[in-house]
Amino acid sequence: MPSRADDWLRQADRDMAQSADSATAERHEWACFAAQQAAEKAVKALHESLGQAAWGHVVRRLLEELPQTVRVSDELLDRARALDAHYVPTRYPNGHAEGHPGEHYGKRQSAEAMEHARTIVEFCRSQMAQP
Repeated sequence: MPSRADDWLRQADRDMAQSADSATAERHEWACFAAQQAAEKAVKALHESLGQAAWGHVVRRLLEELPQTVRVSDELLDRARALDAHYVPTRYPNGHAEGHPGEHYGKRQSAEAMEHARTIVEFCRSQMAQP
């Protein structure tokens, strides 16, 4: 079966664009979720480019499951942890003690999420570009 790595990476780029669009529209919870999705899909692209399957939605774990030849820094894992915290509570009212998700996310959260995701997407892109 042919590799779909480029498809995963292209969708990661579209998710990054969605994250920015959502932040501009002040839907910061969606900006955070789209940023998490971008990072997840970029790491899955990297796995695919290396000929291995990747399952799940925890970006940190997906990074940790890369082959040892791919050096993943502790800083990158910390960025992944921050993004993983946006997977459920950005979308569901019962993800917080009270209030809907839109009440819990603002400009700071979406800007940080987008920065974390950009760093992970670019890391994956750079690893895929290596021979």
